[in-house]
Amino acid sequence: MGPRQCQVCDQAQSKYKCPSCYLPYCSLVCFKKHKESPCVKPQPSEAKTTAVSESIVEKPLVVNETSHVLQKFQLEAIASSSEIRDALNDKSLQELICHIDCSSNADNELDKAMAEEAFRLFTDKVMLYVDSDVHSFPLHVKP
Repeated sequence: MGPRQCQVCDQAQSKYKCPSCYLPYCSLVCFKKHKESPCVKPQPSEAKTTAVSESIVEKPLVVNETSHVLQKFQLEAIASSSEIRDALNDKSLQELICHIDCSSNADNELDKAMAEEAFRLFTDKVMLYVDSDVHSFPLHVKP
């Protein structure tokens, strides 16, 4: 989806969105003009929908094995990897991850996703960062 037209002046492409109602606007002048009249945050049913059609499933975070919790430095290594960030630019991978995360049976969806080569390659990259320093941190996280 490309740039949208400014909904205030209808003259330029929008670069910004109102933090309250998400109306696209192009400049500070248009933002101030928009704010002259009150705006409200859209209700969830009016909010822009994503490509993933599943509803968000509230699920508690339960970790039986503290060794399955990543350390901060591992998360930072993953987040700072340009290779992983580049892989996450793939829309189909984004949708697949969202599908897993939104599922009421995430374990089953994860198993299905592992059958797809692109997802397997992505998880292999992530695991390289997790396992690369496996001996430099404790196996169990202390509370």
